[in-house]
Amino acid sequence: MQNHYAIIMAGGVGTRFWPMSTSKHPKQFLDILGTGRTLLQQTYDRLLKVCPNNNIYVVTSTVYLKLVQTQLPELPFENILCEPARKNTAPCIAYASYKIHKLNPKAITVVAPSDHLIKKEETFVKAITSCFEKAKNADCLITLGIKPTRPDTGYGYIQFIEEEKGEEKDKRLYKVKTFTEKPDHEMARFFLESGDFLWNSGIFIWSTASILRAMETHDAELAHVFKEGWDFYNTSKEQNFINNAYKICKNISIDYSVMEKAENVFVRSSIIGWSDLGTWGSLYTHLKKDKHHNAAVGKNIMLYDSKNCIVQVPNEKLVVLQGLEDYIVVESEGVLMICKKQDEQMIRNFVNDVKVNKGEKFA
Repeated sequence: MQNHYAIIMAGGVGTRFWPMSTSKHPKQFLDILGTGRTLLQQTYDRLLKVCPNNNIYVVTSTVYLKLVQTQLPELPFENILCEPARKNTAPCIAYASYKIHKLNPKAITVVAPSDHLIKKEETFVKAITSCFEKAKNADCLITLGIKPTRPDTGYGYIQFIEEEKGEEKDKRLYKVKTFTEKPDHEMARFFLESGDFLWNSGIFIWSTASILRAMETHDAELAHVFKEGWDFYNTSKEQNFINNAYKICKNISIDYSVMEKAENVFVRSSIIGWSDLGTWGSLYTHLKKDKHHNAAVGKNIMLYDSKNCIVQVPNEKLVVLQGLEDYIVVESEGVLMICKKQDEQMIRNFVNDVKVNKGEKFA
């Protein structure tokens, strides 16, 4: 396992989970499921099963450094990589990959978002272990694909090719044919019915040698920015170099930068109880519900004549609700939001309006 590494991406803001998730305290640092561990801590616990503590790296915003230190005190300080600006997933992955590759050119890495839910952890560990084996022995880029259960328009889709039998040792591992960004409902339904599409989980596995080779081939501009720092990685000059690199590097996802262009991309079909927990609605599907289909997180919530609601409030707060149906009710840090579930896409607008009219302290 000494060649197994993990990169946890923990720099996002999580606007759609406002008012619990704010720019000062985003959702990855929250115990949004009421389990006693934050989403970041759960991600870390999960990845400890596939690689050693010293080989786990967290890439986060400079402003969240103390939050990461507080929540993961056992993580070596030098394993927290601070981004001076948010530039999407490709720069984040380039930075961590060059740094790790300099330390260990034989490194095999799993790259994972810090704010996803994975219920079937043993299945997840088996999937990652299998992908590590493939990545160790072949020049390939692998993404975990999730078998779709509904025609969801909020996810990217991956179309795979059925290989000849006997081609792959792992029968759930397929060559990727196409990536499709978030489709409309009709297209999503077609994808679901066709049977050869998977949801793109945003979890990747590859050797650092393979991803850096792919970046240098398919996005030479981005690769050049971070390769320039080779002599500075793992030295006292690293942070200064990164601060300058982020001023000039573009804002681009790893999908656009590399995955959609490369030929050597594979997907591993997995049923791991996954959700990206992107919205209050997606969280609702994973919470325990009462006989009226209300999901309540908080010790002092009393509901009357209410159904299909999600209510999340601090344990010390007593909340009495009557006559609500299909609502989101969230109270956090002095902010109360009540919103129809069907209109939750408006939450981003609420946050922008709050910033303009009430100031940053509420957002």
